[in-house]
Amino acid sequence: MQQQMNTQQHAMMAQPPEMISTKDALYLTDALSWNLLTMKKAHFFASQCQDQEIKQAIERVGQMHQRHYQQLLHQLQPSAHMQ
Repeated sequence: MQQQMNTQQHAMMAQPPEMISTKDALYLTDALSWNLLTMKKAHFFASQCQDQEIKQAIERVGQMHQRHYQQLLHQLQPSAHMQ
C-alpha cells in the first residue's frame, strides 16, 4: 500500500494541465521568486569571493537557478503548450 502511494506521488505528467489551481499558481509564483532571489544572491556572493574555485562553484549554483527560472517561465507561456 505504501509503495503504491509513493508511486502515485512521484508520477510525472506528460504535459502540464490546461488550467492550474490558485494553490498551484501561488506555488509557481513562490518557485519563480525563490529561483530569482537565489540567482541574484549567488551573483552577488560570487562577485565578492576571492577564491576562484569557490567563486566558480557559486556561479554554477546561480546558473542552475537561472535555468530553473527560465524553465518555469517557458512552461507558463501559452505558446509552449501548443507545440
